[in-house]
Amino acid sequence: MKTRKNISILLVLLLGVLLNFSPVHAKDTAKLKKRHISSEDVSSILAKYKIRPEQVSIQIIDDVGEILSLNSSIKKSPASLSKLITTFAVLKRLPLGHKFYTRLYRDSKNLYLQGGGDPAFVSENLWYMVNELTRSGLKTVQGNIIVDDSLFDKIRFDESRHDKRVDRAYDSPVGAMSFNWNAVNIFVKPGVLGEKAHVTADPDSDYFSIVNNTMTVAGTSKTELKISISNSEKLITVSGEVIVGEKEKLIYKSIDEPDLWSGTNLVSFMEQRDIITSGYVVAGRVPDKAELLVTLESKSLSAILADMNKYSNNFVAEMLTKAMAVQEQKSGATLKRGVEMINEELVKIGISRDEILIVNPSGLTSNNLISAASLNRVLSHIKKDFSIYPTFLEGLPIAGIDGTLKKRMKGSLAEGWVRAKTGTLTGAVSLAGYAGRRDGQVLTFSFLYNGPQSETNIREAFDQLIINSLK
Repeated sequence: MKTRKNISILLVLLLGVLLNFSPVHAKDTAKLKKRHISSEDVSSILAKYKIRPEQVSIQIIDDVGEILSLNSSIKKSPASLSKLITTFAVLKRLPLGHKFYTRLYRDSKNLYLQGGGDPAFVSENLWYMVNELTRSGLKTVQGNIIVDDSLFDKIRFDESRHDKRVDRAYDSPVGAMSFNWNAVNIFVKPGVLGEKAHVTADPDSDYFSIVNNTMTVAGTSKTELKISISNSEKLITVSGEVIVGEKEKLIYKSIDEPDLWSGTNLVSFMEQRDIITSGYVVAGRVPDKAELLVTLESKSLSAILADMNKYSNNFVAEMLTKAMAVQEQKSGATLKRGVEMINEELVKIGISRDEILIVNPSGLTSNNLISAASLNRVLSHIKKDFSIYPTFLEGLPIAGIDGTLKKRMKGSLAEGWVRAKTGTLTGAVSLAGYAGRRDGQVLTFSFLYNGPQSETNIREAFDQLIINSLK
């Protein structure tokens, strides 16, 4: 009886092994069949959007190898995908707990505002510091407001950017003491019919004067709303017609002098808390014997990186690059040294300078060059490094949910399952990151396009490629 029982147990075990073996093998085979996207599908998508094959560098990979490849080793201008490389280097060079510190000092006469390179120093932070000043008992400043931004060099617009300056916020200057991303917000909304529109600058300070040449009209406007800014004259001019019932419009304009911009807004905030100042806002250094009054600690590095990547913020990219250089250059830190550090981190993971060329960390240049295969090597390395991967992934836009992907791939298999960085520059459109499949696989992909086609067409084509890979 015992022998018969043992034989029965063995037969049951053997049957279980046989039953389990066949389905697993079939499932694995099915996975292998799904791994590759057919060349016909890719060709039809490119043809639909009138994209010539030589204009793209495309690659999708999983943990086994390539799923899709087209000119994957051909270098293209990546536009803002450059920020992925910058993020990688920042996470390698700066500890996750890294913070930036902005400080207020005083001596017998002057008040000193010292910048620590915080890319995320905004109005709320300045209000906190001024509120702390009121608790310190400070009532008046007899001397000047002296702004110390000596931690970085004085180059506001690095030569690695496009040569032509624009007054849009994406081309804001860089300084160790910066405020509100070094841009002013201008709000315009309709007034009473036949009268001027309401124009407001935020933050509201004495830094700019506003000339309001607008008119509120009914029906359709005959004169387009225009907003110009003169940093040399400290003047904002708003002209044109605004239609009754229109929603309020918000326009961002960049400023030129981050230190004086920060100091002037400090004075404005202090006056609103009845702290009287009688001097001027000037650049300078904090003397050794000055008394520390207030210290403001920045938000986390991971949150700052999300600011950069979710909304493709060029200002933050250059600020963080100079912050890396501070590790070696304790004052006057340069973007050039920070960029060298970025390239050094690439060499450490086996990527030569011939494979990836980074001259500007934000991608605000057509001189950066990268191939889909090389970028995927960086993304794959990050994916395998648990010390930085969660933070890196968290900061990327999510398809159909937020950031620069908020309106893309909605209602598709990719919504909520793709985390990727977008890139746009004249003649360049790109997309790269990670895509999750329902079977648990995480794909790594890089798509780069250089050519004359419209941004909308290229984006739709790239979205379709990644959606197809998730089927």
